[in-house]
Amino acid sequence: QVQLVESGGGLVQAGESLRLSCAASRRTFSNYHCAWFRQAPGKEREFVAAISWSGRSTVYADSVKGRFIISRDDAKNTLYLQMNSLKPEDTAVYSCAAGGAFGSEDSYDYDYWGQGTQVTVSS
Repeated sequence: QVQLVESGGGLVQAGESLRLSCAASRRTFSNYHCAWFRQAPGKEREFVAAISWSGRSTVYADSVKGRFIISRDDAKNTLYLQMNSLKPEDTAVYSCAAGGAFGSEDSYDYDYWGQGTQVTVSS
């Protein structure tokens, strides 16, 4: 069992940056492919980005490509999401996930989830 805890959300203006963190409870975190998802009010959860267990491969949703960067530091058991050039449409609850197939955009594929952190981008 892996517990995930996100942090780093907040209220920013359009064009600004935020870095989200996802701290894992166990060293076995390094064995898992991981991902970030987000859910805006009234919308379904959507895939944002994924990273392989090795950290050598990443994939991004088209909506964030070129603006967001997913990374991991297995020495710290932590997953990151660097979000640049934020837009109001990025407003959502962001959740990290672990244990799915690499790059899967299906949230049901993932075994472990954090509780989410709110990101609000004002125009």
